[in-house]
Amino acid sequence: MRYSERADVDTSGIQDRRGRGGGLGGGRGLAVGGGGLGVVGVVVLVLFQLLGGGDGGAGAALGGLSGLGQGETADNTELAASCTSGADANASVDCAVAADVESIQDYWGQVLGDRYQPTVTVFFSGSVQTDCGGATSGSGPFYCPADQRVYIDLSFFDQLQQQFGAQGGLFVNAYVIAHEYGHHVQNLLGTNQQVTPGETGPTSGTVRLELQADCYAGSWANHAETVPDESGVPLIAEINDDDLARALDAAGRIGDDFIQRNLGGGTVDQDAFSHGSSEQRQRWFLTGYETGDPARCDTFATDDLG
Repeated sequence: MRYSERADVDTSGIQDRRGRGGGLGGGRGLAVGGGGLGVVGVVVLVLFQLLGGGDGGAGAALGGLSGLGQGETADNTELAASCTSGADANASVDCAVAADVESIQDYWGQVLGDRYQPTVTVFFSGSVQTDCGGATSGSGPFYCPADQRVYIDLSFFDQLQQQFGAQGGLFVNAYVIAHEYGHHVQNLLGTNQQVTPGETGPTSGTVRLELQADCYAGSWANHAETVPDESGVPLIAEINDDDLARALDAAGRIGDDFIQRNLGGGTVDQDAFSHGSSEQRQRWFLTGYETGDPARCDTFATDDLG
């Protein structure tokens, strides 16, 4: 994956809280996981022991600082100075993720028009406070509907390779981010209201929600090389066959069955599925990627999830 060298990178879609501790505490809303990512042996939808549903509250304005826990601050100064172009994105994971966020949001703005509400991705390290409660890096990337934010400790990308055995790469990182923004789209469209909190099983609403987010990530990837930024230049210059193979490899390693078999107790329990099997996750990402049509991602309207 390569970024357009001369494209401008806008870091306003990132809130950088790294190195600033946020204690674990209570909250409201239901956090949606990024695919069992970072959770070894247990694949969960509810990352924090909460039962309430997120209402997509008012604290979600782009670049806003709401949702900060006691003692937490956000400072984008260094990020904004370091990440100004596609050349920076090609050289730095931080800048690449900022470019991914911008491209993904530009895409959904085109698809949904006024229905799309931009939000931010929060970089944190160690732990973070959200309107859904507190989380640690072990939770993996997640989306909090209550504050409409995506949260990620970027060290997760290393964990994905070292612990899950994924090949990794910039496009894999982009897939992870695009999946979480798929949850944001679901929240804006009210799709998550079709899911009973805590429901599990191979055909559960929880699994359908996650597979749809994979498909949405694929639909963005299909258009990524042509989605223009505000200057009219696409941020993404190239996604090649190797990138696609790496993304499918990652999708296969974050399926419920793979995690249960290889990182859990060794036994596959389909009744505990909350994100879908490896084969399903690969299938639905490919559905989005090959068609480029989010309408083909309606996992709630089919009896054949793969």
